Amino acid sequence: MNRNIAFRTQGNTRGPITRLASPGDVGQLIKPFVFLDRFRMEAGRGGKMGMHPHSGIATTTVILEGAMAYRETTGSEGVLHTGGVEWMSAGNGVWHDGGPAENVPVHGFQLWLALPPEDENGPAHSQYLAAEHVAGSGPARVILGRYGDAVSRIQPRASLTYLHVKLRDGERWSYQPPAGHDVAWVALADGGLRVGEAVIGRELAVFEEGGLAIDFVAEGETEFVLGSAVKHPHELVTGYYSVHTSEAALAQGETEIERIGSQLRSANLM
Repeated sequence: MNRNIAFRTQGNTRGPITRLASPGDVGQLIKPFVFLDRFRMEAGRGGKMGMHPHSGIATTTVILEGAMAYRETTGSEGVLHTGGVEWMSAGNGVWHDGGPAENVPVHGFQLWLALPPEDENGPAHSQYLAAEHVAGSGPARVILGRYGDAVSRIQPRASLTYLHVKLRDGERWSYQPPAGHDVAWVALADGGLRVGEAVIGRELAVFEEGGLAIDFVAEGETEFVLGSAVKHPHELVTGYYSVHTSEAALAQGETEIERIGSQLRSANLM
């Protein structure tokens, strides 16, 4: 038996960004994965996102091609190249900026994870991994969690797996989620995936909940990200840039965001 597709969407494209999931829509189905963008930004065309805040979530960016410059109020700044991974746990509040670097376009996925109560108002912190520091097993690179005998250097508190996978035309690959991972989805950058009688294109596909394996056959040279997790048991309480588990936690995070923003404005760093 194979898991059926429960929902699929091509998202909404605006400029260089295709928004595949948000906390108010698909994020409700796949939480703790609550937000997913596929982006392709051109260098030198106003591609920078601009300084903006977050609280209550962790952002995870996978660079499929090109280079991305980043800076954040934790003090981290630099450039991620093809294959690099960003993990930034916003906790109680952080501001950051990013966009194409070195005059080359940048293509990738940015994912938000809803943090559990233990972390949603904790200190902000981040990790940045170059491609050679991302563990792999077979065709899959392990961005978060573990898969096969490969373990990511980034280990969130929640039980989840996030993979970046490349398959050759006609290649078969099966994903068996860990025990308890009822949530599972894939989002394609290129190519197609056949799952049973269905074919997934450049879209997000959410699988029905349960623990069954998912069997894929690539149609063309195919590149995608896949997530599975124990479902986030909390409601999603949202601000403009924030997701928390309660109104009180959101208010605390938004207060800290405003405090940091005032400092940035005073220092002309916005």
